[in-house]
Amino acid sequence: MALLATIGLLTLLYYLAYIIFSSILDCDLLLAFKEIFGKPVSSLKGKVVWITGASSGIGEHLAYVLAKAGCKLILSARRVAELEEVKRRCLEENKCLSDDDVEVYPLDLLNLDSHEEAFLRVIDKFGKLDILVSNAGRSQRAQWENIELAVDKEMFDLNVFSSVSLSRLAVKHFLQTGKGQIVINSSVAGFLPAVRSGTYCGAKHALHGYFKSLLMEHHDNNIDVTIVCPGPVQTNFLAQSFTEKSGEKYGVNTEVDKSKVSAERCATLMGVAIANKLNEVWIAKPTALRLVYLFYCFPNFTKWLMMTLGTKYLMKVRDAKVPNQH
Repeated sequence: MALLATIGLLTLLYYLAYIIFSSILDCDLLLAFKEIFGKPVSSLKGKVVWITGASSGIGEHLAYVLAKAGCKLILSARRVAELEEVKRRCLEENKCLSDDDVEVYPLDLLNLDSHEEAFLRVIDKFGKLDILVSNAGRSQRAQWENIELAVDKEMFDLNVFSSVSLSRLAVKHFLQTGKGQIVINSSVAGFLPAVRSGTYCGAKHALHGYFKSLLMEHHDNNIDVTIVCPGPVQTNFLAQSFTEKSGEKYGVNTEVDKSKVSAERCATLMGVAIANKLNEVWIAKPTALRLVYLFYCFPNFTKWLMMTLGTKYLMKVRDAKVPNQH
């Protein structure tokens, strides 16, 4: 009985530790540990990294983090002027980088037929690719039953199939070179239900299915997969978000709120996750992070809790409008 009591106490302490630390951290416990004791982002020096969606938001700030670390970068998005500005700032971050070390490659990810040509150009430019960061995507605000099927298709084309298409080219290259890393910018909505974001939630769930399968298939081939799951992050994502109607944008500026993780901080933590080749990481302030841990540790309790808290509260958590003690 004493042994069972000890095991029970240790189990309880194990779960309590996660709940307690989620109240003071802005990321999962392993990522927080690696930020202090793991490999620094500077260990990525010299790596060739391709970032999609690099013209703004998390992708833009990740470019600065990796430039400072000494990575060679390919920056892709549709907006050329913004990409050129990101390149300029990357070169300012690290004076040791030359103009040839940061390549601006405009790319419409929805044009899947252009992916192979783009990939070959990257290899021709740098001779290899070490890390592909699939960051491009859009969020959503819509009532589930009113969403047009065309919106579902558009969301999956951008948030899922474009990443899968480019990643398959990268994986074939990695199998030839003997190693490589795929980084997917997902969301906590990739494993938690998201209110008024049904298609977005479905697309992020799909990413986890695709890329966790990739990890299982090639874990012994030196191909690493890192799935990054941010919660509320301070970017202007709402302006471009899908709605329930095809071709429509939400068009609302995202509110500035201290309870959201900054894009700079999110990018820094992404850099740590990439350097340490972590499989899945969560980045969020305590209110959202606690729900994530509760969902994983106590799924039945969390189901009851979410029903009790109600839709309005969950919407506030998603939009970081719940008062935060951190």
